[in-house]
Amino acid sequence: MRRRSLAAVLLSASGALAAPLVHTADVKCPIVFDGRVPTGTAPTFFDTYATNTIFNPDYVKGNDLKWSQILQFPSGDASRFDGTNFTALEVTLSDKSIFQKQNGFRRAGLQFLKDAADGPGMKGVKTLHFSVKQDSARKLNLTHEYLSSNQIQFQTGQIIGKSASDKNNFKVLDRNVNSLYSVAQDAAKWQNFAITLNYDKNQVQIYYSTGTDALKSVAGPTSTNLAGGGQFQIGILKKPTGSSDVVNSGYQESNLNEGQIYGGMFLEDSANNCVSL
Repeated sequence: MRRRSLAAVLLSASGALAAPLVHTADVKCPIVFDGRVPTGTAPTFFDTYATNTIFNPDYVKGNDLKWSQILQFPSGDASRFDGTNFTALEVTLSDKSIFQKQNGFRRAGLQFLKDAADGPGMKGVKTLHFSVKQDSARKLNLTHEYLSSNQIQFQTGQIIGKSASDKNNFKVLDRNVNSLYSVAQDAAKWQNFAITLNYDKNQVQIYYSTGTDALKSVAGPTSTNLAGGGQFQIGILKKPTGSSDVVNSGYQESNLNEGQIYGGMFLEDSANNCVSL
């Protein structure tokens, strides 16, 4: 899951009198890129290179937007690898979420600041961790396709030209749109994913859990083509409907207000079969 955002792509608040649930799982492997956001971080932190030490402040977002206009800090239970030290982050879409001249897409993708197309993220064996949660006030419109793709694709919604029978699922696909793993969206719980990319053997292994449960292997290792460069992104890329030229044209709703909540975002070195579970 590489360049173009890891998307989906990618929150049910606790009751007013209930304290958020906190459970911290340890990261057991060396961190290559850490996308976890320290608790108490101000939204304006993400706007410039002078302050943003986590993500690239320039990419990938609407041309006239700052990250402080895109990102929200939702309340609620902490994700598995966040605990009390790190906070969940919500990536949102609006009518202004047009990157460069890609008028068909609505997109916002966080890119690790020190990531590079030929950097350490695409060498050896690496595992990308992220948790997702749904925001009942900013629901995704699953008649659209939400997708980020390159070597591996993370997708939800109705894939263009395909059946809508699994539109409510998160799907991990290879670059040829072959299914590697699929699981239904959960309206309330955190859904935790870890995807091990073995560039040496061209293999993918997927781990998954919900809530604060430990990750378990659910697919693989599966042989697939991981060749080519790229950069990791975490966020949303929403395709239009009604067009074969999805980059440049198609239907998108007006007054768009959608979001995806993320937590526990990091890339770790999985040499010697090391995976934080």
